[in-house]
Amino acid sequence: MEALFTSAALVALAEMGDKTQLLAMLLATRFRKPVPIILGIFAATVANHFLAALVGHSIAGVLTQDWFRYAVAASFIAMAAWTLIPDTFDEDAPLKAPTKAGVFVTTLVAFFLVEMGDKTQVATVALGARFDNLVAVTMGTTLGMMIANVPAVLFGEALAKKVPMRALQIGAALLFLGLGLWMLADLQGWFG
Repeated sequence: MEALFTSAALVALAEMGDKTQLLAMLLATRFRKPVPIILGIFAATVANHFLAALVGHSIAGVLTQDWFRYAVAASFIAMAAWTLIPDTFDEDAPLKAPTKAGVFVTTLVAFFLVEMGDKTQVATVALGARFDNLVAVTMGTTLGMMIANVPAVLFGEALAKKVPMRALQIGAALLFLGLGLWMLADLQGWFG
């Protein structure tokens, strides 16, 4: 359960103000079809985050030495700094569903591609390396993405005007920093 809840909380907060959340708002305002957008986000996130968690889990299984665990802890601390850098998205770029692909496929492809190399994907790799439960990490990170993006789809522009994105980014950064420091303290034997 720790892997599920930690993954969900970290990704939900890290996603606030992220380019994929901005993409969710953009898709919602352009297409005005929330159900296929939400389903597309869900499918893309499950696929992307399963692969990312699998990479992290595979690396953790092969590299169990202390230096690797320090690297994972350092990656969480680096994610804290990265989270403080706001993402931007070109809202004026044309966005049209391909004629043969509907809103679901457009969302699925767009989210999968935009999430590649994104901080939440990198965090999922690190979480996959940290926890020994691939399914819980994938479920948790997917839940976190949905917690952040479903309201963005449903409430779009109104949400962007009322939610203090900077405060949420700082909260996410503090969570990443805390997890990284906790891992370092654990490696030093401070938790028995």
